[in-house]
Amino acid sequence: MTIRMTTTSRPANRRNPAHLPLLSPEYRRVLELLIGPAILLAIWWIADAGHLVNKNLLPAPFATLHDTWKNLISGSLAFDFWRTLMRITYAFVAAAVLGIPVGIVLGSKEGLYRSLEFDIDLFRSTPATAMFPLFMLLFGLGEFTKIALAAFAAFLVIVFNVAYGVMNARKTRILAARSMGASTIRIFKDVIFFETLPQTFVGLRTAVSLALVVVVVAEMFIGASDGLGHRIIDAQISYQLTDMYGSILVAGGMGYGLNLLFLVTEKLLIHWSGR
Repeated sequence: MTIRMTTTSRPANRRNPAHLPLLSPEYRRVLELLIGPAILLAIWWIADAGHLVNKNLLPAPFATLHDTWKNLISGSLAFDFWRTLMRITYAFVAAAVLGIPVGIVLGSKEGLYRSLEFDIDLFRSTPATAMFPLFMLLFGLGEFTKIALAAFAAFLVIVFNVAYGVMNARKTRILAARSMGASTIRIFKDVIFFETLPQTFVGLRTAVSLALVVVVVAEMFIGASDGLGHRIIDAQISYQLTDMYGSILVAGGMGYGLNLLFLVTEKLLIHWSGR
């Protein structure tokens, strides 16, 4: 008996959905990044065009962006951006250089950390802006006050995260290294240091964002003659709304860029995180 097997062929004009062209991951990522700004701009435009907000309080979005671009090209806004960025950099570097070693020491000596935990949490939980009067009394109204206050706030965040990273390092890996005869220094260098890097980067990202907030607010109220904070408060007083909103957007863009920089650095350096 002969069995004939017939196959059904698909019409030539039908395309397999599996072969439809798809966006590459790079283009998809770009589109995902653009969705957020597009939504913000659309809400702003609708609020302005629909008269949902008083025009004397909220300028048109495209007029604000045009004025911001003009100020960037002229160099005035770029200069204030640079001055704020420099203050943040000085404060952050000082906080990291001091905070990482202190956090490591406190984390490796859990009893010492528990003894100082109240003081660390007390000052970490105190709003940095509430420390303005104290720092102005100690250091005056100069440049050092703004940097010192931001460094102090960032220092506490870094110490807290680094110390917890050291204390919560995986005990199994430490015990395995110790059972193979590794010295204390070798265990710290090859095990604990790498185990704490993810938590350390969490502290660094939080610290740089906090430093930005403190520096901008300090520029508003501690005798600054430049910087984004000074520019925002000066534009508000002189009722230059497009300049005020534009400076706020630039300050937000700076914070987003710094956070993104640390995220990219973390992914490149800590590729083993979570494994």
